[in-house]
Amino acid sequence: MYFMITLVIVLLSGFAPVSLSNAEAAPAPADLKSGTVYVIPLDQKIESGLEKFLERGFREAKDQGAALIVLEVNTPGGRVDNAENIGQMIAGSPIPTVAFIQGNAASAGSYIALHADKIAMRPDSAIGAAALVDASGQAVNSPKEIAYWKSKMSAAADLQHRNPRIAEGMVDPSITVEMPEINRTKEKGQIISLSSREALKVGYADTLADSTEEVIHWMGYNGEDTIRVERTLAENVAIFLTNPIVMTILLFLGIAGVVIELIVPGFGVPGILGITAFGLYFFGNYIAGFAGLETGVLFLIGLVLMALELFVPSFGILGILGSVCLVAGVVRAAYDTQHALETLGIAFAAALVVIIIVVWIFKERGVWNRFILRDELTTDKGYSSVTERIDLLGLEGISLTPLRPAGTAVIGSERIDVVTEGGFIKADASVKVIKVEGTRVVVAEV
Repeated sequence: MYFMITLVIVLLSGFAPVSLSNAEAAPAPADLKSGTVYVIPLDQKIESGLEKFLERGFREAKDQGAALIVLEVNTPGGRVDNAENIGQMIAGSPIPTVAFIQGNAASAGSYIALHADKIAMRPDSAIGAAALVDASGQAVNSPKEIAYWKSKMSAAADLQHRNPRIAEGMVDPSITVEMPEINRTKEKGQIISLSSREALKVGYADTLADSTEEVIHWMGYNGEDTIRVERTLAENVAIFLTNPIVMTILLFLGIAGVVIELIVPGFGVPGILGITAFGLYFFGNYIAGFAGLETGVLFLIGLVLMALELFVPSFGILGILGSVCLVAGVVRAAYDTQHALETLGIAFAAALVVIIIVVWIFKERGVWNRFILRDELTTDKGYSSVTERIDLLGLEGISLTPLRPAGTAVIGSERIDVVTEGGFIKADASVKVIKVEGTRVVVAEV
């Protein structure tokens, strides 16, 4: 019987899980510490709205005296400037931080993960592929920009004593990187992307885990006081509205709608649409923490000045001041000045095309019609530049002067300039009005 029990124990031990190389074993439950753990999701494209959300999460964790922060990472990357700010936030946090890669830490996401004190990865996750791309998804070939981003990735890897050469290989396709730990060489033209097990072997991951709770236990905490930071409705809206594409569309609709309403009045819909679009633009940036109320006020002042320019002659002064206020309001409301100017330029160019088309279609309704006199003072409408003396027709009089053929005659009691039909009439002759053509009074001798 004793033999059978021993045999069963030996057989079962043969099927026990084997710990992965380089992974730290999770402490036994009895060794786990208590402490507040903050779990913050980083599960979307990296942009300004996400940065403000993470700022709030880190600030709350610090205020509550949290012992650990776990970032649940699953992102395709995003804006480099926002990633740099998030990386600085993580590196400067006094609270130990673990980046738990649940799907992909691609591009700028890998840069953020490398700033964490520890990196845990789910078995089916990956990290790397941090080549620079532009807004259209095309690879950036500028040596200066690649060198800058490569140096940032290298420095991030070096923070936790990871091989910086591998981080450079995630960015620069022109270099060769040897990775003997996984028997792999990155050739020129390739970009490094590591699976979870490859990352574990080369030191770009510290453990593999299937869940956030497992990561918390691995870090030595029981997880009984775990707080998950969730986005508020306003933050979700702000994240959507501060997306560069959405911001460009809002500015386009705002500019086109307001200008069309000003110069082709009477529709109502373009004006409402334009004001709503501008309102959403400022609301999103305000909730995200980039804009203050003063930016909206500045924009409204610009809008009023632009409207006054259409009705108050100011030799363009009101229009120029209004334009300056509008641009200043839009730019100050955005997170990045250069990006705001680029977005505004694209939106303005697109809006200008639409405005020209609308103005051409509705040219008869434009505000400029108020400043153009289009009434025709024609005879058929009762207008005449002279008074026709139809009343003289058939009357007789005396020529005061010889008519050769023009001269003066007295008809009734009036002196009238008259002409003959070509013949000569001497003075003091009896004449009769035979025709009136405008100011031309034609007489003949009686």
